[in-house]
Formats: sequence, structure tokens, C-alpha cells
Amino acid sequence: MASLLQGRLPVNQDLLLMQKGMSMRKVRSKNWKKLRYFRLQDDGMTVWHARQAGGSAKPSFSISDVETVREGHESELLRSLAEEFPLEQGFTVVFHGRRSNLDLVANSVDEARIWMQGLQLLVDFVTSMDQQEWQDQWLSDWFQRGDKNQDGRMTFQEVQRLLRLMNVEMDQEYAFQLFQTADTSQSGTLEGEEFVQFYKALTKRAEVQEIFENFSADGQKLTLLEFVDFLREEQKEGDHASDLALELIDRYEPSESGKLWHVLSMDGFLSYLCSKDGDIFNPTCRPIYQDMTQPLSHYYINSSHNTYLVGDQLCGQSSVEGYIRALKRGCRCVEVDIWDGPSGEPIVYHGHTLTSRILFKDVVATVAQYAFQTSDYPVILSLENHCSWEQQQIMVQHLTEILGELLLRTTLDGLLPTQLPSPEELRRKILVKGKKLRTLEEDLEEEEEEEELESELEGEQEDEPELEAQFEFESQKLSPRSKDKKKEKKFKPSLCPSLSALVVYLKSVSFHSFTHSREHYRFYEISSFSETKAKSLIKEAGNEFVQHNVWQLSRVYPSGLRTDSSNYNPQELWNAGCQMVAMNVQTAGLEMDIHDGLFRQNGGCGYVLKPDFLRDAQSSFHPERPISPCKAQTLIIQPWFQVISGQQLPKVNKTKEGSIVDPLVRVEIFGIRPDTTYQETNYVENNGFNPYWGQTLCFRVLVPELALLRFVVKDYDWKSRHDFVGQYTLPWTCMKQGEPVLRPLANTPALAAFLTPSSCPFPGYRHIHLLSKDGTSLQPASIFVHICTREGLEGDES
Repeated sequence: MASLLQGRLPVNQDLLLMQKGMSMRKVRSKNWKKLRYFRLQDDGMTVWHARQAGGSAKPSFSISDVETVREGHESELLRSLAEEFPLEQGFTVVFHGRRSNLDLVANSVDEARIWMQGLQLLVDFVTSMDQQEWQDQWLSDWFQRGDKNQDGRMTFQEVQRLLRLMNVEMDQEYAFQLFQTADTSQSGTLEGEEFVQFYKALTKRAEVQEIFENFSADGQKLTLLEFVDFLREEQKEGDHASDLALELIDRYEPSESGKLWHVLSMDGFLSYLCSKDGDIFNPTCRPIYQDMTQPLSHYYINSSHNTYLVGDQLCGQSSVEGYIRALKRGCRCVEVDIWDGPSGEPIVYHGHTLTSRILFKDVVATVAQYAFQTSDYPVILSLENHCSWEQQQIMVQHLTEILGELLLRTTLDGLLPTQLPSPEELRRKILVKGKKLRTLEEDLEEEEEEEELESELEGEQEDEPELEAQFEFESQKLSPRSKDKKKEKKFKPSLCPSLSALVVYLKSVSFHSFTHSREHYRFYEISSFSETKAKSLIKEAGNEFVQHNVWQLSRVYPSGLRTDSSNYNPQELWNAGCQMVAMNVQTAGLEMDIHDGLFRQNGGCGYVLKPDFLRDAQSSFHPERPISPCKAQTLIIQPWFQVISGQQLPKVNKTKEGSIVDPLVRVEIFGIRPDTTYQETNYVENNGFNPYWGQTLCFRVLVPELALLRFVVKDYDWKSRHDFVGQYTLPWTCMKQGEPVLRPLANTPALAAFLTPSSCPFPGYRHIHLLSKDGTSLQPASIFVHICTREGLEGDES
């Protein structure tokens, strides 16, 4: 069976040559460079490799796994081999998620060009595929895996093997019945469209058919009015349901006649439910939708820790790839640890460890190239400076020359500000965070004096004051008064004044107490806290921490004991309004799922506006003891999650062909301590293909503005911890919203008259499209749920 997309693939000479295959060197390190034969398969969607032409081949990668293709000079590894291989013959295949890059060296510049252009053409094609094309390609991939002898047809024995590969245990007699029904040619095998029909019979969803028939008079179609009823009653779309129904029919009904008569078939109804319009995530929260004109301290900022590391904290590799990945994920604060390096060039690595070294200038160049590819909002360079005076001067040179106009060197208007600028005001600017010799006021005052002096001289002295002159001014201010000039010459502050001057709005200061900060610190000064210290402060003085974070930035970093680059749960720090909660982004897991879930909103721009009670300087909110909005009674939200079914869940143990998952769904809520909880369904035995649960899980949420919701599918194992299958995490406030309605805050006569507009979060039937541990799509894996909520007062169970 040829790829269902083959007729839609671009006809291109590069692709034809790639399908014939070419020998290239696969490079893993300076010492590991091996010749391999790479070939694009006839489906145009997978690349296989073998030790030599005609040898036993195995899959290398799928085009859908590829993010982009880079030229050889952009690869650290290939640059290190420039004397051995011309950079023009090398290129890098970059994958989604945390999968390592693939560095290849072709036999000629022309062959490298063929593969780079061909792969990028296919990546662009895959990126533009619609839902039906994705489904077709997924089907084609399964057919190729099931067609063991690769003859383009599938026997019943191959179908049985395929079912096991697809994660489903099915009665043999029933499977054979479906097989015979699909075999319309009566050839004893399935080909092309026959396999498609077999798949459709296999994936028939009774639970969706039942919903469809509940609103359809004839069970065959939904008329426009019937579909409007469904959108109003179940999906809570409100007054705009009529207009929306027309749009959805036009978008998802596969037949032209159905579109013409404004009716929706079962296939169209299912396409709608599986689409972005039927998704859990509110589409209005996908683009940048928040107010971006408030001070920086009013936002959560996507931040990374030891960004240069792509492994552990002791022996891991340092690489500019860490910065590329972080910035492309939406990180807006990256960390750089700088130490004196050989040949006068500062280097970046985790000091006093065995981690590898990279050049500071390469880090700066990488930041300059990738800073604003994902987001236009400001990037913060958090400098941990351990360099000598001389190499600090080199740092300044690299920062100013490489970053150029991107680098913020003074306040936006040259005047003394009264609060931190906003992300909007700082668009496409790179800010330096670090230690500073003086206050911002003193810097601005000196700038003003220099301008006046230059004006008076009127060109008599063209050169800028030299660095030594600046140093003399600083040393006079910082050293004890003495007439002994020799002693003054010996005094030299550890921080170079020209580097100090590059720190504008983000001056690093030590934290002593919240009282000390209020009395002595300025709004542009920022303190860093270890996770242990920050959590301790939340317990001891949670409300003071909240108020502190209204006007001043806080950065929290992982404990030094996390040598394996593990992460802490950021939620507890966000509850106190901490803006820069730095994560080891190279390490997948629950903590990064929560982090990615928060920053999935607002266009993935790396800035998320904090709730209003965390932006109020007089806020009485305490993250450990949240105060009731109604003082006497607490308003709560009570959601019911009916977990209905799952679709095409991936295998956990791909090495064992007969291994089939026993899936269960766990629904987790993260927020303030009373809201943080979970519940889970029973497991379904031996069915990852179309498991049915039909179970309802009930929760209570006090502070939805801080809550994140995580759906995770696990493979039940009574002997050990359940294995991870897939997950999806999102903020409570980003769930699909119903039409605003008026709801009483209480059932008591005194409060019943007080009505407030409210919206019902995430009503109706929705699909949750699962992500892998790396945060990449597991399409078409999903779970199907029905959710409703109500609001009331604590103790009101009516």
C-alpha cells in the first residue's frame, strides 16, 4: 500500500534522488564517524538507513519528527571537524522535543544540498497538512508496519499481528469478520481502500454514535437546527450557536452536498469533535491575548536554569544547543555561568565540575540568532560572572558587538523610571541581569554629566572616556579615603565598571528580609532564592512574599543537590507570585509538564500575566492560607469530569510485539495546597486502541486562577509504578469557556440577591490530545471527556 499522501506529495528531483539513496557519514563525536546508507522511502515520509547499499535497513526517522534542517556551519560538532570535512558538505537534522540532533556529512556539496532542500521541503509539507492528511499518513505508517513482507497487501495473519502492534486485543472471530467484510475483492488480502474500510470498522466509536443519535431525528445526519441544539445544550455555545453551526459544517462536513444543504454527517460530527474546535484548550487563549503593558514584575516569566547544560550538573555536556532549545521553547530568561578561559576568551560551564566548556562568544551569538524566533518579548541574560577584570572586558566587547541594537544599555527614554518597564515596551530587547557597582540613578546622572561635558567641548575631545578613567571614578567611590596613591592603585573592584553599566533594570542583590528589601532596595533590583529558601519563606511569611513580588522581581533556582538536573514543582512558587522560577528544561517529567502547561497560553510568548490578587500591593492573599473572596464563606467551583474513552494510545513497551497496555486515566489538579489533588479511573485490560472507561471524577477548586489541570494516561502495573503513556496539562483559566451566565453566590436570602456574571469552564464534550514525555504530539492519541461545573459557597451541596 503506497502512502495515502503520495498523490499529494510535491514532485521534486531532490526527492527522487533521495529515494534512490546515498551514502553519508553519521557523526556522533570527534571519534565516532561511520558511513551509513540513507534512503527516503517510497512513502516520502520516512528515512531508513543501512550499513551499506542493499544491506538490512531499519527506520532512522520520520519526517513528522523533524523540526528543521540546519547547515553544517550551525553545528558545534561539525564545526569542530572543519579540518576533516568541509562544512558545506555537512548538515544537521533537528528533531522535535529532546531527541538528539542527527549530524550528517555527505560526499559532496551537491549531495548535501539535495538532502537539505529535500528534507526541508517535506518538513514544510508535513507542517501544512490538515487533519485528514495526518490521519491518512498515520494509517499508511501502520499499514507499512503490518505488511511484514512488504508486498503491498495484508493477509489475515498480518492483520492479527498489526492489531497487537496497534495496542488492541480483539476476539479472533470478530476480527476475521471485519477482515472479510473489508475484503470486497475476495482476494484473501486487504489492499489500499480495503484496508481503509477495515480501519474505519475497527475504529467505529459507539459512544460518539450514541451522542449523535440523541440529537439526530433519523440517525443519519444532523440538520442545522439539530446541530445548533447540540451546540447550545451540550457545548454551552450560547447565542452565537447558529452562526457557529454554519461555520463548523462548512469546515468539517466531508461531502459537498452536506455543506450545500447545511447538514452534518456522522463523519463530519466526529471530525468536529476531534478538531481544535472540539479541543479542551480555549482557542482564544492560543494567541497573545493578555495585557502586555504592565510592569515586568506582574508576569510569570518562562525561565531556565544552567541553560548551557543538556545533561546532568556534574559531567553533562555544555552546548549552545541548550540555548537554542530553551529559546525555541519560549524561555525568556536564560542563565550563563562565565569563567576565565584559555587564550583570553571567557568560557561557559558549570564551575568546579566535569561539565564540558563552550565559548561565551558562541553563547552570545546563539542568543542573538534565536532570541526572537519564537517570541518578540524581551530576553533576560542572567549572568553568573566569575571572570577576571580582563576577561570581563572581553565579555563586554562580545555583548555589545554581537548583540548590537538588541542589547538594552540604558533606560528606555534615558530618564529615571518609577517602575519596571513592560514586556511591550521592551519588545526585541535583550536585558542583562547581574551585579552592579552603583545605583541606576548614579548611572543616569553620570550619563547626563558626560553629555553636558561633550556639549561644552564641542568636538575638542572626540574619544569616549577610557575604561581606566571610569575605573578611577569607581575606585574613588568604593575605596576608603586615603592620600596614599599607591594603595588606591592597588584597589580594584572585582566587577568591571563597563560590565556593570550594561545592567540596567535587573540589578542582582542579596536578600536579607522583606523588611530590609522594602526599606533599602529599589524596584529594579532582583533577588535570587534557592528552592529551599523560597519554600521556607512562603511558609513563614507568604503574604509578605506576595507583596514583595508585586514590585520587585524574584528568581528561584533548583537546589544544588539536584545534580541529576531534576526539577522541583514550580506551582508552589507561582502561588506566591515568584516571576522567574528557573527549570532544568532538558529534563522531562511532571514538573516540566506543569511548567509547559502554564506557558502554553498567551501565544507561548514566555510571559503570563499573574492573577490580579498577585498584582495588588495591598493584597491580603496568603498562598498557604487563601482568604475567602466572600470573607465569611468561600466560593468554590465543583467540576465533574466524565472520562469516556481513549483512542489509539501508544504502546509503552515497543520492544515486545505482543505487549498491550492496560490504560487508566488520572486527572490531577495543581494549585494552592487545598486544591492540589488527583483522582483516577479503573484500568481497562488489554486495550490501548479504543478503551472505554465511562467514569465520573469530582473535584472542588477554591482558587481556579492558580490551578492547572493535568490529564495523564498510565499503563496499569500491579507490581510497580504505572508506566507513563501520555499527558496534557493546561491552566484552568484556558479551558474552553461557556457563555457567561448570572449565578447566585449563595442559597441564603441575604446573599441570593447578589448576582455575579460567571462562565462555565470547559463545558460539554471535548477531546484531549495527548503529548509524549518530551512534550511532542502523540497524534492521533487522545481521550474523550464530558465536563460540567457549577459554582457555589463552601458547604452548599445543593
